[in-house]
Amino acid sequence: MGAKKQVIIVGGGASGMVAAISAKRKGADVTILERNPRIGKKILATGNGRCNFTNINLDAACYHGSNPQFVESVFSAFGVQETIEFFEELGIAYKVEDAGKVFPMSDQASSILDVLLYELKKLGPRIVCDAYVQNIKKEQGRFRVELADGTCFYGDRVILATGGKAMPASGSDGNGYSLAERLGHTIIPIFPALVQLMLEGDYFRQIQGVKFVGTAELLHNQKVVARERGDILFANYGVSGPPILQISRKAGELLQAQKEALLKIILIDSMSRGELSELLCKRWQVRPEKTVEFSLVGLINKRLISVVLKEAGISDLRCPVVNLSAKEREKIVKILTDWRFKVRRTKGWSSAQVTAGGVSTAEINEKTLASKIIPGLYFAGEIVDVDGQCGGFNLQWAWSSGYLAGQDAAL
Repeated sequence: MGAKKQVIIVGGGASGMVAAISAKRKGADVTILERNPRIGKKILATGNGRCNFTNINLDAACYHGSNPQFVESVFSAFGVQETIEFFEELGIAYKVEDAGKVFPMSDQASSILDVLLYELKKLGPRIVCDAYVQNIKKEQGRFRVELADGTCFYGDRVILATGGKAMPASGSDGNGYSLAERLGHTIIPIFPALVQLMLEGDYFRQIQGVKFVGTAELLHNQKVVARERGDILFANYGVSGPPILQISRKAGELLQAQKEALLKIILIDSMSRGELSELLCKRWQVRPEKTVEFSLVGLINKRLISVVLKEAGISDLRCPVVNLSAKEREKIVKILTDWRFKVRRTKGWSSAQVTAGGVSTAEINEKTLASKIIPGLYFAGEIVDVDGQCGGFNLQWAWSSGYLAGQDAAL
């Protein structure tokens, strides 16, 4: 056996910590360089503080990027089962919730971080915090990693696990992309994903905070390009909620390409348009004296009524329903089942949960996460052009890519 490989991991987040554990277990000499005062900070914010750490419905279809199939061989080597076993061995008892989401039984993201820190302490890699990596050079077969304060680290292997640009408060400023670019890698243009949508309209302040279960569809050229159902929440800038976050990736992609993105909201999706029309007619026949505004009380959120009616072109909200024309009735039904908004843009990096785009997977070995351009360089986690849907898919990518990169870097 040769000398121990010296592995430098840039970034002490989810993928960096697992890469360190994996490399250390394989006998490497490991150094983690973390820009924050402590490692693993971002893990605490995941899953609303509960840490949805994987999903039993793992599938390549849950991922995006220039080549979503890239994840397949990574997950076949280290997938859901391996992840659950890895964390169980560290002390995490788990439970599976709706849509296959896996959480620690403690319901605390801090449990995940605690057991990772415990394992790192036991294995003993060198952890250097407040270490901002400014440049990486490869000279005579070895890497020289320079910090902003002038300190240099030398190693045989470097794993870039810097994260993306989402949640800058956690230390993600996109620095990893410029490091990768200077080393000759291509960066697929990045944009915020799993993020809220900002819509055109001047009435959002009126309805902010209104939450309902409905369907959201993203349209381009009159075609539905994404569709999700669940809790939708109006905000002063537009909309939020899990279905919106899921379709925001596609919206961001369209807007990046300067294409129009329309959002269609189905406020009442539990019946067909014909059934809704019938229901309204019945309501109006039973109480013909009610104002059109009051006639919708009990059907939709009270705060939505005046906005919905104005959108349907009804200016006199006090008009008795008996006086509504057939055309006006039809317009009300249309807004309740097909309310359209122009997407101005997505919210920014500080609101996004993940980064879309990143280091091109065409330049990375899908079995080892090693660079095809610079021998000894590896990538793990969000820096790669791979992003998943909500529900534990992004953390699964972090664990899997980190584990494989660490393992191979140690050899």
